[in-house]
Amino acid sequence: MQSLINRLGLIAARLSPCRAAVVAMLTGPLVGALLAFGAVAAQENPTEVKIDNFVFNPAELTVPVGATVKFVNHDDIPHSVVDKNKAFRSKALDTDDSFTFTFANAGTYDYFCGLHPHMTGKIVVK
Repeated sequence: MQSLINRLGLIAARLSPCRAAVVAMLTGPLVGALLAFGAVAAQENPTEVKIDNFVFNPAELTVPVGATVKFVNHDDIPHSVVDKNKAFRSKALDTDDSFTFTFANAGTYDYFCGLHPHMTGKIVVK
């Protein structure tokens, strides 16, 4: 994407000011649409918390309101994800199983593994 923008900038620099304005008016919506598509695609791909070796990684994560977080168990034994204030609770996740949750409200979500309570993590939603 950045390479496309750079190339368009080089082309526009070679044009007369009038032609550069026309090129900018024609390519502006295209660049805007590509940026919007990138934002939507990023929202469709949830942020991931990996569970491995009895640890949530990252242990603390900050996301915007409306973000989806995907918890994936890469450990050899089952784990679960349980919010301390009961906002969410996964089933037991076997190896490579996942659980997703969309954070609709701002706040701090402290969570732990329901099978191994010493495993803890935190999601901060702003």
